[in-house]
Amino acid sequence: MRQDGLVGVSHRRKRGGWKPDTATHENLVKRQFRADGPNRLWFCDITQHRAKDGWVYCAAVIDAYSRRIVGWSISVRITAEIDVDALEMARWRLRPEPGTVVHAERGAQYTSRLSGHRLRQAGLLGSMGRVASSVDNALIESFWSTMQRELLDRTSWDSRTQLASAMFEWIEGFYNPRRRHSSLGNLSPAECEALHPAAEIAA
Repeated sequence: MRQDGLVGVSHRRKRGGWKPDTATHENLVKRQFRADGPNRLWFCDITQHRAKDGWVYCAAVIDAYSRRIVGWSISVRITAEIDVDALEMARWRLRPEPGTVVHAERGAQYTSRLSGHRLRQAGLLGSMGRVASSVDNALIESFWSTMQRELLDRTSWDSRTQLASAMFEWIEGFYNPRRRHSSLGNLSPAECEALHPAAEIAA
């Protein structure tokens, strides 16, 4: 193939001078995706999906113990505040003890001064993976894949309002209370938390 100038069809990574953001935290997780109780280890990330009139962005915080989405934020703009809003929801709901590890990728939102300030203010421990390694954040990447497969790719979204509403309803109306996980013994995240004596379930 090389001699004849032939190449296989593949997705080519766009270089374009892109440089990852410098990590602002050590990697405290090292691909250990389990926790021995709720509010010990959270993973954060942002995804995007397109409606006919533009993009919708969703930031989420997932608990490694129960797979519950403990915080989320949905917006039509991607800003430094979107991840902070998701983290603030998680803090407000669960009041985690100081020392909870919050793991994220090296995106601009998570390396921002605002994000680092809120973590320190809350006594939470920031953690970041290696450059260009989705495996280091695999737990929440798996959640996005589930959302993509079970919700986002199943229809064409007429408006950003419709899409944002569907994301909210899927997370709070189906995923957290009802979607079963084989890794949890076929329990939903809410059922898993209810079995833990220290879990405080938000109203």
